[in-house]
Amino acid sequence: MDSTAPEADPVSPEGDAPSPSSGAAAAAAVPGGTADARAQASAAPLSRYEAQKRRDWNTFLQYLRNQRPPLALAGCGGAQVIEFLRYLDQFGKTKVHAPGCAFFGRPTPPAPCPCPLRQAWGSLDALIGRLRAAYEESGGKPEANPFAARAVRFYLREIRESQAKARGVRYEKKKRKRAPTSAVRDAGDTCSSAATAAGATSGGSGSDAGEGSFTAQPGGSSIS
Repeated sequence: MDSTAPEADPVSPEGDAPSPSSGAAAAAAVPGGTADARAQASAAPLSRYEAQKRRDWNTFLQYLRNQRPPLALAGCGGAQVIEFLRYLDQFGKTKVHAPGCAFFGRPTPPAPCPCPLRQAWGSLDALIGRLRAAYEESGGKPEANPFAARAVRFYLREIRESQAKARGVRYEKKKRKRAPTSAVRDAGDTCSSAATAAGATSGGSGSDAGEGSFTAQPGGSSIS
């Protein structure tokens, strides 16, 4: 942010007027400081998604360093990613009932049980998506992305199916509904007919534009 006149140098003794040379130096320093301030201001803050993606990426790298012996990112494959997901289960907060539990398959158990807490499938699926993007943003090749390995996709599918049975819930991915082709064609025909009628007869009543309009339905909700 540009300033019209620099204030007194805070390091100069109180009551002493700044010398011309010090004033020139301060004036010369203003453009550089302004550029730095503009550079800092231009750096937009990270979004919630980007901040979470950075934390997840740092957590994964720290996990590789903590292995004995430490693992290099270049030698990481789908097996290491699956082990990382299993490692995260100890921090999970989702109750996953065992097949022998009396509450197996019940979405709202009436009492507590000793079944373990796990990471929910939805959390793991979102985590893999963020790590997959972070890997390629860090210079990794898409064809060598361990988070996109087939073994990881199969593992997530197994987690989704097993947790759906254990918790008695259904996991449905959000699907974007597209407008039917016939509706789009009807809307275009209505608009063209209205334009033709308006051009042929001035002052006449044209077709109702609302007849050919359609509303896209929102995507289905997912159960977590």
